[in-house]
Amino acid sequence: MNEQEQIAYMQTRITRMAASRWGTAITAAANLFARYGVFEYIERHYGLFHLQGDDAVFSDVEAFMRNKGGDFLAELE
Repeated sequence: MNEQEQIAYMQTRITRMAASRWGTAITAAANLFARYGVFEYIERHYGLFHLQGDDAVFSDVEAFMRNKGGDFLAELE
């Protein structure tokens, strides 16, 4: 896989992880990620993220979303 494919694969894995952990549909998690700029965030920081496990990336993504000022989990309800 080239780097763009690896980034897309990571974005997909983290989206699926979010849906599972948040108890929501994959499309709902993906829409929330789009609203918060998470896909771009993962792409921008892929150089660091690819050295970490998915759990660490997911934790960082949640912190990123919290720092953007929203109660993102409430948006899923």
